[in-house]
Amino acid sequence: MSSGGKAQGGQLEDRIDLTEETTTKLAQATALIQTSPPNLSAALALLASLEKRARVGNDMPSLVRICEASLQLCKDCNDEESLIATLKNLTTRRSQKTRAISACVDKAIPWVLDSSSDEGSKGYMPLEVTNEDQKVIREQLVVALRDVTDGKIFLEAHRARLTRALAIIKEQEGDISGAADVLQEVNVETYGSLSKREKVEFILEQMRLTLGKKDYVRAAIVGNKINRKALAEEGMEEYKIKFFSLMTEYHRHDRDAFELAKDYHSIYATSTVQAEEEKWKEALANTVVFLALSPYSMEQQDMLHRINADANLEKLEPCQKAIEVLLTKEIAAYPLPHQADMETMDAFTAGGDDLTKHWKEMMRVRVIQHNIRVASLYYQRIHGSRLAQLLGLSGEELEKEISNMVSNGEVYAKIDRPNDVVRFKQQEGAEAVLTSWADDISTLLNLIDTTSHLIQKENMTQ
Repeated sequence: MSSGGKAQGGQLEDRIDLTEETTTKLAQATALIQTSPPNLSAALALLASLEKRARVGNDMPSLVRICEASLQLCKDCNDEESLIATLKNLTTRRSQKTRAISACVDKAIPWVLDSSSDEGSKGYMPLEVTNEDQKVIREQLVVALRDVTDGKIFLEAHRARLTRALAIIKEQEGDISGAADVLQEVNVETYGSLSKREKVEFILEQMRLTLGKKDYVRAAIVGNKINRKALAEEGMEEYKIKFFSLMTEYHRHDRDAFELAKDYHSIYATSTVQAEEEKWKEALANTVVFLALSPYSMEQQDMLHRINADANLEKLEPCQKAIEVLLTKEIAAYPLPHQADMETMDAFTAGGDDLTKHWKEMMRVRVIQHNIRVASLYYQRIHGSRLAQLLGLSGEELEKEISNMVSNGEVYAKIDRPNDVVRFKQQEGAEAVLTSWADDISTLLNLIDTTSHLIQKENMTQ
């Protein structure tokens, strides 16, 4: 039976109704596979001709039923090779309908992905297998489904989940590099059909595998795809903690102490962490340790003052003492109070013996630099031997640290080696002195003028 008609602007497509014939042919195909042995090829051939008529005749309901039945027949016969071949044939037909392609993918996905997984898995966990043959078949079907969904916007969510499943399969086989490469093929941030949570979760998984692959450059690029404001939203606490935990691994590789301090402070500021005392204590302690290891800067000093004003710091005595020493304009003794306790923390020792040794050396350097800055506040000129005595350093080590600080722009200093004098105050030329004097006089005259004006105004009101 056919139906057709015209609409304003053009000719409507003809549509035929193959419902009854489809029902009959599906019953015949089912009967063919129930014979002994099953005649799967004849059943598929019977449905193939009907599929073409339904596709050309635009009978969508019948076309979807035929496609799903073809795949189901292969599955019932446990013929995985025919299943994959049939899937590819049906989805690559000339002028195949999007509804039919979607129906094929939706039909086959439960055969490789666990649709009954818990809420956190989002339906991307691959089905468990018991032997190597099943594992090979599962991977082949996942790859085939990914090929089908490639380049199809209406199936981008399916492709993302299948890609995640394939990465999990490769990771279970120990191929971390292969799993990372698979995930990198998907630019999930451009997918409009995925929720914000799914996008963040997918990118976090890309970061984790990329770091596992030791590709730190790409890990930084992937990390920049995540919007920090999105992580601050309510309900995203789990992803925020996971993101900054991964960033600690990246910044630990770069030996960037201040970025590590910011990572741990972001974890500390998360509401779910604040609710558990053990977790926030660990995060806050890690923040203080890496702040102490950070180079001097206005941002570092600002963060030190904010941490010092935090009431929770009182519950961590070693960290509180360290903050007090770093904020006090006095020469600090090395090692710092409770430094031994801080050097045994997990965050301090993570990364291996070489990195732990680096942090210990850096702690001593930061204390020396702190003491040199303090000395520059109180002395304009001082003998190098005397300064070395005050700081407990040798002359060579003192000169080396002052030179490094001058190169980094942290202090102004000039060393007169023949006379063994360190000068911390910059000598101003005559022009600079005159300019400074003129500025001071101008400020004074402005104050006098303002004061006279206020006095005259008060006299006039009386």
